[in-house]
This record gives sequence, C-alpha cells and structure tokens, in this order.
Amino acid sequence: MQSLLHTYLFLIPLTVLVLAEITKAIVEMARSQVWHLHLFHPGGMPSSHSAFVMSLLIVVGKKLGVESVEFAIVFVFAAITWYDAMSSRRAIGEQAKVLNRLQHWQHFAEQLGHSFKEVVGGILFGAVVTVIGIYVAG
Repeated sequence: MQSLLHTYLFLIPLTVLVLAEITKAIVEMARSQVWHLHLFHPGGMPSSHSAFVMSLLIVVGKKLGVESVEFAIVFVFAAITWYDAMSSRRAIGEQAKVLNRLQHWQHFAEQLGHSFKEVVGGILFGAVVTVIGIYVAG
C-alpha cells in the first residue's frame, strides 16, 4: 500500500509553501525583533512563491519525467513566477514607496516583490524540503 504522501505528491508543494511562510515569519522576527501575525504576505526571505513553484517543478519532474509536456509547462510557470517576483512586483513596491512619500491619505504596500537573494533562498528552500518530502514519501 502506497503512503498518502506518495499518492498525493501535491501535498509536498503545499507543505513547502506553509513551511516557507513560517520560516519567513521567523526570519523577519530575527531581523526586526517584532513578531508579525500575518502569513502569506508578499516579500521577505525566503520567497514562498519561489519555494512553491520549485517544489512543484521537482514533483512533476519526478512523477511525469523531465521530458513531459507537464514538466515544460511547470518550468515556464516557475520561470515567470521567479521573474515576476524579482522585477514587476519589486518595481511596483518601489513605486508605492514614492507614492507614500508624495501623499498621505492612503498607504500603499511597499514590500511586494523579492530581491534576487530572497528568490534564490526560496528556490533552495523549496528544493531541499521537496527532496526530503519525496524521500519520506518513499
């Protein structure tokens, strides 16, 4: 009888996502000495989006093979996610900083994107936790 985790490998990327968010909260607390209560907010180390899509990429590659159409689709999806996190969303965050300085009636979220380091941290976090999850799922 196969384990639940082996049958439903998608549980691994979901677990990676939640663990990345918890890790992000711990890293933020270590940096600022302030505990924030909201998980799943943009920005921060490691990038949970990057960790999730890396995990999904590994799981699809393991389950269907790296030559499958599904792997190619997930690879493109992951690349777009990583690019978006470092460029588009980061640029929007920079624009929000300027807008917040220019006006005082509405506050825009400023930390929307990730640095290269945060994205790479997410990719590595996702890869390590996924490999451990696949090993455990055996």
